[in-house]
Amino acid sequence: HHLALNTDDMKMTLDFYTRVLGMPLVHALKVPPGLGTGSGNRGNPPFENIRHYFLDAGGDSLLAFFEIPKGAKPKADRDAIGTMQHVSFAVSDEKFNQVKKNIEKAKLPYLGPINVGCDTWSIYFFDPNGIRLEFSHQREAEPRVVERWKQTRAEALEELKTLSNDRTWLETMVAHLPERRRS
Repeated sequence: HHLALNTDDMKMTLDFYTRVLGMPLVHALKVPPGLGTGSGNRGNPPFENIRHYFLDAGGDSLLAFFEIPKGAKPKADRDAIGTMQHVSFAVSDEKFNQVKKNIEKAKLPYLGPINVGCDTWSIYFFDPNGIRLEFSHQREAEPRVVERWKQTRAEALEELKTLSNDRTWLETMVAHLPERRRS
């Protein structure tokens, strides 16, 4: 449905995501009173009446931002335990090339394109909030991320055995995976 991130500058964030990444705004609201610090809080940031905007991230999913009051919280270390390291978006080849052109036009540094495996090409860059983003594409007109990245049982087991030697657990983890790749 959506991934919710934080910013302390909603206008800057909207400008970047709509203009550079081409993600249109689809919903803008303020969190109603009582949902920030009151008993009705359902996991929102602990602030009242803050902005919560949603962008169309493609693939029938949304990217949302809460606007945290400036200076109220420190910037996070994306490599710390319990934090988000980066967000990756699967896009068409056409969208990938458009975003790359927009990044270059905005004179933003980026890494890639890099073949990250399974014939998937990615570029990496940062948004104005310091959030690391990845845009990936495959040669097909529509991304087939899960299909392309799904391993066989044996392939997954090879790595999982470095985590545990509990046979029951290992078999449970790979029971849904195919014995062999489809041709």
